[in-house]
Amino acid sequence: MRSALTRLGAAAAVAALLTSCSGGNDGGAGTNEPSGLSATEVCRGGFAQDAAATAALKAVMGGGPFSDGLAESEPDKALDELRKASPEQWAASYRPESRRYCWFWPAEGGGSEKDLQVQLSPAKSAPGLRPEHAKKVTSYASGLQAYASSGFSRVYFSCRMKAPAHEIVVETVVRGPAGIPDADPDQRTRLITLANAAARQVSKELGCEKDGLATGMPSPTAHPTS
Repeated sequence: MRSALTRLGAAAAVAALLTSCSGGNDGGAGTNEPSGLSATEVCRGGFAQDAAATAALKAVMGGGPFSDGLAESEPDKALDELRKASPEQWAASYRPESRRYCWFWPAEGGGSEKDLQVQLSPAKSAPGLRPEHAKKVTSYASGLQAYASSGFSRVYFSCRMKAPAHEIVVETVVRGPAGIPDADPDQRTRLITLANAAARQVSKELGCEKDGLATGMPSPTAHPTS
């Protein structure tokens, strides 16, 4: 009898160990969830703080959590170059290099086709849109100019900082996941919401005054012409 109880006890211990390793009776669902950053934590922890941006980010990326490519991004350099920018010094043909402000993708993977990038660069002005370009995007009311397709969105906003005390234009670009049908209007609205959220965060970090950026989800508007 004692031998039988010993064997039963050993079997129970092994079963308990296997159960703990597999995540219990739920088939491991409790431990197989990918770990990573939430929607409100990506992109320097302020990218999608409001409800509209959080919903847009989850819809664009298919949920969460996310992995953040901080090592491959240059947020501080991007902000520093914006602080130093002076349009009066640029030659007519000069276009400043854009910098990757943040980059992230679903924590479970998916490769470059499912990533999202935010890029920043100073600009001389909001360029408007030529008629042939206006047909391919939707414009929105935010900053100086804002528009989106199903693969990218752009927001231009004016920034006057206290130091240096001159005004610049900031170009904020969001490049979203590939493979979305170009005629999908919801994807355009999601991407412009994310670009606007990123622009608002950058404006806050720079201390910009009167940036004219929309709160939450920007509204569609007529195309500005170049």
